[in-house]
Amino acid sequence: MSKVNNILDETLIGEQIMKVEDKPKTVVKTNNEGNDFEYQRQNFYSLVEKGQDAIEGILDLARESEHPRTYEVAGQLIKNVAEVTEKLGDLHLKMQKLKELPDKGPKNVTNALFVGSTTELQKMLKNNK
Repeated sequence: MSKVNNILDETLIGEQIMKVEDKPKTVVKTNNEGNDFEYQRQNFYSLVEKGQDAIEGILDLARESEHPRTYEVAGQLIKNVAEVTEKLGDLHLKMQKLKELPDKGPKNVTNALFVGSTTELQKMLKNNK
């Protein structure tokens, strides 16, 4: 740990810490499934990018400290980013299924059904003769 502390002390003394500005978050208030899909997709992309940055940082730290726990944390981060990318793929499959769903409905009605009482049906049949 002393190696990491020494490196951090050398880099932070006399230098200003840079502030990271977050991008403004966009809030979508419609119930359109296309907009929801895009919003969720953007969130997944953002999570993957942040996860990749975190992986790079923890791997650098693991190389410097040579501590087994940092490598364990790096492995967990890699697993989490892989799960998010898998969820992104699942999101695309679900969206495709939603788009294909209306096209699979019946195109021809083969069994016509009369809705009414038996007396109304008999009157209708008498009028057709």
